[in-house]
Amino acid sequence: MKKRTLTLLLSAVMCLSLAACAGGGAQPSEEPTPTPAPDLTGEWKQVDGNSEENYQTATITADTIEIYWVSDGGDTKSLYWAGSFTAPTTADQPYTWDSENDTEKTSTALLASSDDTKAFTYENGQISYEVSALGTTTTVKMEKQ
Repeated sequence: MKKRTLTLLLSAVMCLSLAACAGGGAQPSEEPTPTPAPDLTGEWKQVDGNSEENYQTATITADTIEIYWVSDGGDTKSLYWAGSFTAPTTADQPYTWDSENDTEKTSTALLASSDDTKAFTYENGQISYEVSALGTTTTVKMEKQ
């Protein structure tokens, strides 16, 4: 009887071992697919203004950002900022970058910022930055169009 019990016990252990080796054991954990970095290139429009006639728009390309004052319901555009753009490489938010002024473009624009650099932040689908004009500073928020 002891022999029979020992044989059954060994058979059970071998079956369990084979099941584990055949894929019955722990499976490698699946890595979640990382969220891609947001694509900020394209057209943007101010969403926090108090006028539908006067606002700011921006165009972002692979390596530049240009911002315009828009008035007369879109009939008049004046350059406010032309500078560098560095695209995000991760989905981490907030994403910030410092844009260097393209003084070749802004030096002749009457309403352009004379700052050497401008800080931009992207978070929750909006780009924000500070605008100073006539002694007043405000934060502008834009959304992609």
